[in-house]
Amino acid sequence: MWWFILTFKIVWYIFKAEYSSLEKVQKELDALLGCSHLICYKERKKFLCTNPVINEIQQYSNIILILLPRESVKDTELPEFPVPKNTIILSNIDPVLSVPETPDQFNPGHFVDKDGNFVNREAFLLFSIGHRVCMGELLARMELFIVFSTLLQAFGFTLPEGVKKVNTKLGFGSTMNPPPYQLCAIPQ
Repeated sequence: MWWFILTFKIVWYIFKAEYSSLEKVQKELDALLGCSHLICYKERKKFLCTNPVINEIQQYSNIILILLPRESVKDTELPEFPVPKNTIILSNIDPVLSVPETPDQFNPGHFVDKDGNFVNREAFLLFSIGHRVCMGELLARMELFIVFSTLLQAFGFTLPEGVKKVNTKLGFGSTMNPPPYQLCAIPQ
């Protein structure tokens, strides 16, 4: 749940930089659901705009740069680099989650194919891979989709009067944290 809260702290300042994505998601939710229909995770494939935006938020707002330390259990060798047994290994996940061509650009198009359909990028390993994959991945994806969609279905989000831009510089700590800011939620 902690990643979810931190991701939502980051979501809103991203949308201020790319407000058109937020408007597109709200229009899609209104068109497909109206204001009274409850959102169901089984219906997520119908949301051709919402899913790419959610995935781009997760990719763009990566809050953990380095994974938990691991220890090599035997002598091994990576290309031109020996790794002795009992070596502590820190994996930098940031390059895996960013798109090399546009690492500092919020672009939900990274998750849309040429026909406009949502696609999961093979290199998008937010929840890890293999036997170290997060056991809560499905729950996390469901929770993020439902809460994100429900909030955008119920509210319009704006900056308070007199505030023109949000500080988007992340603070470095055990996680990457956005600075505090205010946001107005206006019932739709």
